Amino acid sequence: MRIIGGKHKGRKIHAPKNLPARPTKDITKESLFNALSNRFFFNEIRVLDLFSGTGNIAFEFASRGTPTVIAVDKHRGSVKFIEKTARQLDLSVTAIQADVKDFLQIPASETFDVVFMDPPYNIAEETLFQLIDLVFLNHYLHENGLLIIEHHKTKRLDRHPAHKKSKSYGQSVLSYFEKPGK
Repeated sequence: MRIIGGKHKGRKIHAPKNLPARPTKDITKESLFNALSNRFFFNEIRVLDLFSGTGNIAFEFASRGTPTVIAVDKHRGSVKFIEKTARQLDLSVTAIQADVKDFLQIPASETFDVVFMDPPYNIAEETLFQLIDLVFLNHYLHENGLLIIEHHKTKRLDRHPAHKKSKSYGQSVLSYFEKPGK
C-alpha cells in the first residue's frame, strides 16, 4: 500500500499480513480524492474513517493536511498499526478501537465533513442501510458533509433516499450520500 498524495506522496506503508483488511486500490483512491478536491479544502475539514483497517484512507487525508482524522476499527491490531504509523509519519490521525455499529449508535459529540466507510465486502446490504441511517440519525455528518461508502458491486445502495451517485471500479463501488432533503 502507498500514499498517493500530499506530503507523503509515494511513500510505501507495509501493513502486517495478519490484519483483516482490504486496502482501497490506488485507482479508486485517485478517483475519490479527485472528486473530494473539487468540493473541499483538505486542510479545512474533519474526517471520520470507519472500518479503517490499515488506515489507508485516513493516512491519505492526513498526508493532504486534514487536521482532524478519526479512524475507527474493531480489530486491535489495526488500531495499533494505525497509531504506530501515524506517529512515525507525524500525521494527525486518532485511532479508536470500536465496533462501527456500536460507535454510530452513540449520538455524535462532533460532526464531520467527510465520513468514509469501507466495511467488509460480505456485510449484509441491510446492515449497510442501517449504518447509513445511523450516520444521519446521530448527526455524524456536518450539514454540507458527504458520506462515502466503498462496497462490493453486488450491493445496491442507490435505493437509499440519501444516495446521490455511485461509481464502479472493477469489483468496488464508491457510493456518495448527502443529508436527506438536500
